[in-house]
Formats: sequence, C-alpha cells, structure tokens
Amino acid sequence: MEVIRQLAQHLPPVALDLFRLCIWLLLLMLIFIPLERLFGQRRQKIFRTAVLTDLGYYFLSGMLATRLLLAPLAILAWGLHYLVPVQLQQWTASLPLGIRFLAAMVVGEFGTYWGHRWQHEIPWLWRFHAIHHSAEQIDWLVNTRAHPVDLVFTRLCGFIPMYALGLVQAGGKPDAMTVLVIFVGTLWGFFIHANLRWRFGWLEWLISTPHFHHWHHTNDGNALINKNYAAMLPWVDMLFGTFYLPGKQWPFKYGINGPMADSLFRQLVQPFGYRA
Repeated sequence: MEVIRQLAQHLPPVALDLFRLCIWLLLLMLIFIPLERLFGQRRQKIFRTAVLTDLGYYFLSGMLATRLLLAPLAILAWGLHYLVPVQLQQWTASLPLGIRFLAAMVVGEFGTYWGHRWQHEIPWLWRFHAIHHSAEQIDWLVNTRAHPVDLVFTRLCGFIPMYALGLVQAGGKPDAMTVLVIFVGTLWGFFIHANLRWRFGWLEWLISTPHFHHWHHTNDGNALINKNYAAMLPWVDMLFGTFYLPGKQWPFKYGINGPMADSLFRQLVQPFGYRA
C-alpha cells in the first residue's frame, strides 16, 4: 500500500485519475465477478457482448463526470443562495453528519426519480438514456453504460433538492457530503445492475435490489416497461404509481426496440443525430 501511495503522489492529475479508476475497477471485479459466478440469475460469460464498450464508459464517466458537474453545480449553488432562506440552509448544515446524509439520500432520491422518469418520457432525453437501456445482457458493469449528458442530467436532478435544503454545500470543489452521496449511489448502482439472484424479502420494498432494478431494464412488452425509476428507494415508485415487483419472475429479455450504434464513439454521437 505504501508503494502505491508513493506512486500516486508523483502522477499528474489525469494519470492519477486513471490510476484510481484502475484500482477501483480491480476491486469491483474482485467483488462482483465471483458473486455473479456463484449466485448469477443467468448464465452468461464474463466477457459478454459489449463488455469492452462498457469498460470504455467506465473510464469515460470516471474521468469526465466530476469535471462536467463542477460548473452546473456552482451555478446551481449560486442561484439557490438567493432563492432559499439562509436560515434553512444553516439549520440543515448543522445537523449531525449521519442524519444529514440520510436526509440527503431521501431528498435526492425524489429529484433522481423525476430526472430518470423524464429521461424515459421526453424524447430528446431518451436519445441519451437509451444507450444505458440498450444492454441486452445485464451485469454489474452495465451501471457504467451512460452517455455523459445522461449522467450529468440525472445527477443534477438529484442534487437540486439537496442543495436547495442545504444538505450538501457547493464551492470550487464538491464538499465531503457531495462526494459521499455520489460514492454510495454509484456503488449501489453496481449492485442493483449485478447478475445476482439474491432476494431480500420485505426489505425489497424499502431498498432497491437487482430484482427490482432488472425489471426497469426489461423489454418484455409495453405493459412492463417504464417501471421502477428509483435508484435506491422503491417506495418512491409506490408513491408515484410506477412500482412493479412480481414475486418470483425475472425479466425474459432486456434491451430496447430501436437501433443502437455498436461502438462507443458512435453511441456518443448518435443522440445528436450524427452517423459515424
């Protein structure tokens, strides 16, 4: 570990980001690949179709997400400074860290839910979000398959209510709470996309699971699509009438009905109407 730390200190910023992403990728592989081999819902190869494309998205999102969010979050914080009572933001900022974190996750879930739902209901946003849903084989790595526009839009929708209530703070760099919320949400995203047959009984009504989220990716017919938008809290879908969780059945197939480019670059330009 000391050798790794010393090596990281001498790397330029971009190389350091790449180094960190490689370490995290290795850790994720060590966790999820054995679990999916032992407890997989479907039998599928580790190097499945489009796995290299999804690895490309993993590094692209990891390198760009924070940088792309800095300016919108700064503008958002500046605007809310004039719209939200200072006393409210000061009170929430004074809450104990654990309570503030739980409140941020719940409040942010409502913003994320509606941002995610709009991505399905607004055609222009669906152009970008369709890339994520184009996966016909689902595993933990599919979590990274997201166009940068899609990723930034979803996170902004989640952070708007959190910033409005002062649950996270904005500045030149994301504060510790912002980083924590992104970290937990991203890690949970890997879990709910994982090819795992685990079931959790009544907890599945409170916390999202692979069974819950795989139904969001189903392509089993119009009656079953556009369900389960919540990233972590299924009861939010219950509130808005989009909850679906059958007892034992799993989706028969995944993917989308429309065309999708077959390479990373072509997928990135396709939503803008370009044909590479």
